[in-house]
Amino acid sequence: MGILIIILIIVGVLVIPNIKIVPQARAYVIERVGSYFQTWSNGLHIKIPFLDRVANQVSLKEIVKDFAPQPVITKDNVTMQIDTVVYFQITDPKLYTYGVENPINAIENLTATTLRNIIGELELDQTLTSRDIINAKMRTILDEATDPWGIKVNRVEVKNIIPPRDIQEAMEKQMRAERERREKILQAEGEKKSAILIAEGEKESAILRAEAKKEAQIKEAEGEAEALLKMKNAEAEGIKIIKESSPDQKIITLKSLEALKEIANGNSTKIIVPSDLQNIATLGTTIKEMMKDGK
Repeated sequence: MGILIIILIIVGVLVIPNIKIVPQARAYVIERVGSYFQTWSNGLHIKIPFLDRVANQVSLKEIVKDFAPQPVITKDNVTMQIDTVVYFQITDPKLYTYGVENPINAIENLTATTLRNIIGELELDQTLTSRDIINAKMRTILDEATDPWGIKVNRVEVKNIIPPRDIQEAMEKQMRAERERREKILQAEGEKKSAILIAEGEKESAILRAEAKKEAQIKEAEGEAEALLKMKNAEAEGIKIIKESSPDQKIITLKSLEALKEIANGNSTKIIVPSDLQNIATLGTTIKEMMKDGK
């Protein structure tokens, strides 16, 4: 019974603590007698007591590090603060464990020096408008430099670019002036379009008025012409009827008197009356002869 208890104690002290389960997306770097032995991936593993030890537990997930702002100087001697975010992944746990002391600190320092070199070749305006270029250059340089450390740099992003206060104020004034300029341009364009629309409206209105007046005059002239035509037709019809009826001398004389009556009722101020009524008859005969000639 005592031996069994001793065996259980030995198993509890030596065997159970040396049974290791490696989780998903992690890797264990194992040393045997102080030297690198192997890398354990996810699953169940057993290490030899007193000989093997877990030198490092490494995460294989993508890691995001937001580094503090770094002072950099542009080509035109403007000092600004720039902070970066680095996305990287451990691809070789062995190199990551033995390649460099404190890899995260090494990446931060490498990022700062690389950023200073790149910004030192750019002027202020280029720095503010060339984030994509800066990101691409930094990613290429960092990825190449961290290969011996078992690290793959996937992406580098410039998070904030903070120029000096006086530069910020100048930029704000410039942006304000630009906004005011655009506002004035838009206002002028609006007024121009409004004036054009008003002028076009007045032009169309004048054209419509002229066309309406023209049509009215045409209609009026057509009415007058039609009335005159009807009067002439009526007169011609009357003359025709008179001709066809072959009026005698008395009727012609009577009609002549009626004509003189109509003349007297008009606007004329002078009336010529024959010296005797015989002349009236003579006038009627003359009219009759004229009608015959017209026939």
